[in-house]
Amino acid sequence: MVRTVTLGSTGITSPQNAFGALPVQRADTETAVRILRKAYEGGMTFYDTARAYSDSEEKLGLAFGGMRDKIHIATKTAARSPEQFWRDLNISLEKLKTDYIDIYQFHWPSVCYRPGDGTGMYECMLEAKRQGKIRHIGVTNHVLGAARECVASGLYETLQFPFSYLSDDGEIELVKSCKEANMGFLAMKALAGGLITDSAAAFAYIARYDNVLPIWGIQRESELDEFLSYMDDAPELTGEREATVERDRRELSGEFCRGCGYCMPCPAEITIHLCARMSLLIRRAPPAGFLTPESQAMMNKIADCTQCGLCRGKCPYGLDTPALLAKNYADYKKILSGEAEFS
Repeated sequence: MVRTVTLGSTGITSPQNAFGALPVQRADTETAVRILRKAYEGGMTFYDTARAYSDSEEKLGLAFGGMRDKIHIATKTAARSPEQFWRDLNISLEKLKTDYIDIYQFHWPSVCYRPGDGTGMYECMLEAKRQGKIRHIGVTNHVLGAARECVASGLYETLQFPFSYLSDDGEIELVKSCKEANMGFLAMKALAGGLITDSAAAFAYIARYDNVLPIWGIQRESELDEFLSYMDDAPELTGEREATVERDRRELSGEFCRGCGYCMPCPAEITIHLCARMSLLIRRAPPAGFLTPESQAMMNKIADCTQCGLCRGKCPYGLDTPALLAKNYADYKKILSGEAEFS
């Protein structure tokens, strides 16, 4: 059986197997609602979304109307002003068809909002909590230093941050510091944006951390079935899976695109979060889907890069994104011409 996780001081308890609802924005409404309801029927009770995820909140509202007390919902606001905060919150409540949100999160803020800092943002959270519109205050981030500041502040009840078996020592220490602070930890990118292809190994690794709730991004029913199968038969970190972890760590060490998409949009319309890691994707997943005419057209846009540097400046991991794009484009052309192998 899968273990349960309590998210720190929130008291929210969930199977260590949660639903990340960013990808359902790419499914049609009927499919998304069916998948969400099947997830609940299979034992998933925690659902994470965001105002920025187009119609994701609306699909959750359609799926779970009339059964609000049976699930936990976390959503996010990328607001940078009190006016936008209240606008986002009220829209989220309407779309989700609920009168409260279990965990309301600042969506990757550039600073650690605090009472009295002049922005009024944290005061908005406190007032929303007083009104009963939210129950707990959380924050998400991709930058280790900013995340550490939020944990040290003692102001937030949960942190959402990328975490997988590719995480480095600093990210592992962040998980431990959240546990010490009795702060819930929501793990995004538990499959490293698709670079981890063995979900059982990913699941078993995260299960070693009893304060971490992984948010698995799910778009297709086949993906959901895979994670639901772990409810009754939770994978263990066997010797074979540990070998997978160590092999992936070796192969994916150094600089690589995590696929977070925060570099987008691109002025040259390059799909950066796919193109900048194409070499890895094409070697770690069935390659046919990345060699279609559509994929080739997408990669050819790299030739239009103006070297403006906007993507480099927005990357939370400090990557030289233009250089990664150029490297992946050169490799892609070699693969198409037969000069390079898939593996």
